[in-house]
Amino acid sequence: MDIDDLAKGIIAGERRALARAITLVESGRADHRAAAADLLAKLPTDRQALRIGLSGTPGVGKSTFIESFGMTLTGQGKRVAVLAVDPSSARTGGSILGDKTRMDRLSREPLAFIRPSPSQTHLGGVARRSREAVRLCEAAGFDVVLIETVGVGQSETVVAEMADAFVLLLAPAGGDELQGVKRGIMEIADLIVINKADGDLKSTAARTRADYAGALRLLRKRPQDPEGFPRATAVSALEENGLDETWAALQELIEWRRANGFWDRTRAAQARYWFEQDVKHRLLAQLETPQAKDDLARLSDAVAEGARDPAEAAAEFVRRLRAD
Repeated sequence: MDIDDLAKGIIAGERRALARAITLVESGRADHRAAAADLLAKLPTDRQALRIGLSGTPGVGKSTFIESFGMTLTGQGKRVAVLAVDPSSARTGGSILGDKTRMDRLSREPLAFIRPSPSQTHLGGVARRSREAVRLCEAAGFDVVLIETVGVGQSETVVAEMADAFVLLLAPAGGDELQGVKRGIMEIADLIVINKADGDLKSTAARTRADYAGALRLLRKRPQDPEGFPRATAVSALEENGLDETWAALQELIEWRRANGFWDRTRAAQARYWFEQDVKHRLLAQLETPQAKDDLARLSDAVAEGARDPAEAAAEFVRRLRAD
């Protein structure tokens, strides 16, 4: 694989080059990781897309919303990339990766690019290399990058460390709105979207939106929010109602953050966060060497038998690890 040719293809906006590059950055092989680092170093850093994180409970209609929302954006001439993270099996490590099949119209749209990826059991539902995939999409000239997460609880808050805005999708009559505010995921949401506001659920969705709007006012105001945010809206992804209003709300939020310096400060803080995460991952990788595994097994057996104190055995393991 010629890294220079791959970089040129990405910069030119070639979809095949982008797909190959994402496969490369998702690989855990040492030679692939080195090649991925080389590739990322060759890409421009002055291209910035609007990164939108999306999460929600299973069955809330995330895929339907992303397809309808993506079609709305491409209809305005914007290039849209979708990074859909599928849950990986804790037993087999496998993923179905079926998001693309549920977005039939968007997958055939020339201005759109959809890439399903396995979560690889990483905390936060966002595959560990999704951040690098976002960088690749930006280098390829996409205007908006939608990052769909597995969406099951507080661990999803890690998506805030790679997104400019976070959208939480909820179903009508999904439970006590005040209970929802307690969840950490609510505290990072910039926009709460009540989906399925159509048919018999239309009035229920309107009530749910009003309930969440009231509950959001109980939260402590964040410095990065203009007046009226976080905001709750109701949409019908199926009937494509309310999508323009959702996009307008996101634009209003982002423009305010750009004008008041929060955009740059947030991007800088995110870069620092991912640097620290990469350092931690590299340190943890040292535990996977054959020597480290042998030492760990020997010392853990000694601790289990009562022959060694846990703290003293841990200190010895760290000393041996540093010596290696």
